[in-house]
Amino acid sequence: MDRIGKRDVASIDKKVGPRSLSGSRRALLRQMALMSLGVPLSQTKFSPVLASATQQPPKTEQHTHPALPPSPTSLSPEDDQFLNDLEYGSFLFFWEQANPQTGLIKDRCNVRSKDTTVVASIASVGFGLTAICIGAMRGFVPYDDARSRVTATLNFLWHKLPTHRGFFFHFANINTGERIWDSEASSVDTALLLCGILTCLQHFEDKTIKELAHAIFDRVDWTWLSEDTGLLAHGWTPEAGFLSSKWDFYSELMMMYLLGLGSSSHPLPNEAWFAWKRTTFEYDGLRYVGSFAPLFVHQYSQAWFDFRGKRDHFADYFQNSVIATDVHRRFCVELNEQFSDYSNALWGITASDSQAGYVIWGGPPAIGPIDGTIVPAAAGGSLPFLPDATMRVLRTIHDHYPKAWSRYGFVDAFNPLTDWYDNDVIGIDTGITMLMAENARSSFVWDTFMKNPEAQRGMANAGFRPNQAAPS
Repeated sequence: MDRIGKRDVASIDKKVGPRSLSGSRRALLRQMALMSLGVPLSQTKFSPVLASATQQPPKTEQHTHPALPPSPTSLSPEDDQFLNDLEYGSFLFFWEQANPQTGLIKDRCNVRSKDTTVVASIASVGFGLTAICIGAMRGFVPYDDARSRVTATLNFLWHKLPTHRGFFFHFANINTGERIWDSEASSVDTALLLCGILTCLQHFEDKTIKELAHAIFDRVDWTWLSEDTGLLAHGWTPEAGFLSSKWDFYSELMMMYLLGLGSSSHPLPNEAWFAWKRTTFEYDGLRYVGSFAPLFVHQYSQAWFDFRGKRDHFADYFQNSVIATDVHRRFCVELNEQFSDYSNALWGITASDSQAGYVIWGGPPAIGPIDGTIVPAAAGGSLPFLPDATMRVLRTIHDHYPKAWSRYGFVDAFNPLTDWYDNDVIGIDTGITMLMAENARSSFVWDTFMKNPEAQRGMANAGFRPNQAAPS
């Protein structure tokens, strides 16, 4: 089988760009924590309420006339057909840009020319396994073909792909499974993979898939990852041990803690759910739990875990994401004076490619050197939260910017002001768009994933309960 060495990795690095450097996304986020970079913001518009970063329920009686967030609405038949076409293109990426024998899926793919890279990411596999479930349900692929691909993938994950204490290394050779770039055994990327595996466990009525899925999930040692604290580490490498960064502020971390709380083999203590901080932010009269981070932190956990109609001791996280998404929309519209392409019909910035390489950007507050770039996954990954507003953006991109569309759906990013269009799609961005499109249409991913006892137990142990409507 094909194997790659250090010299080959260097050539691959030039092709795939900075996104695929081990840990680059998280390292950049840590550097930007508690910083506001790029376009200045008026403090009358935005302020972090740092005092609420303690583990107490956020206060609600802060404003006499706070702005009201929009309510989610249903999709029209035309919207549904558009999203079906978008999902089909997204599915093709996960189906075609995989090795059928290993089941590993590329981290990214060039859609303008033949892509020969061999870098797979386990996060892409997690989204891809869920995409295969959607594809089988929607008739994009025959059920038996989907089941065979999932079985091959789980077999490879269980028997051949290297792990440490059950955690998978971030990047691997798509053909051999060999670790690439000395990448870390990643907590968040393993969690994304596990969510995809658990979705397959429930969707396919197949004894082998169920046995392999349980074995892979039960092998993950969450107690080892948390060491002697309630906080999970970002990862571990054989060369340096645990990474110094911890999952300590609100972000996509919710899925990790909930999976750990739901484990029956190596469970996290319930107290771990209270260990990470929830900082309250304010923008334009709206308050929400957030981070100094891109929009994807409000999306990833909610692709699988169904937070609708539920709350824990601190928040209704679904409604929180509704507010955070609307805040981001307002923030982008406010930038119109600097970047004329931003409007109610065209907005959305989240971690993505750019003309200058991979960038961690978004807001509020403004993070990264914002330059007018549009990232379709910002709206696509928020479809269940603001259907009307996000559909308007996606249709605008599709109808007025044809170079942003490809065989695999939207390219990762583009800039109308400079006429720059990305050559690549990225698995995690294509994946969050596809999963959230299906959730907005049918709740399929939520309904399927939440059948897992692990998911139900995790949310119960975190203290989630039905959300009681506030008195009028």
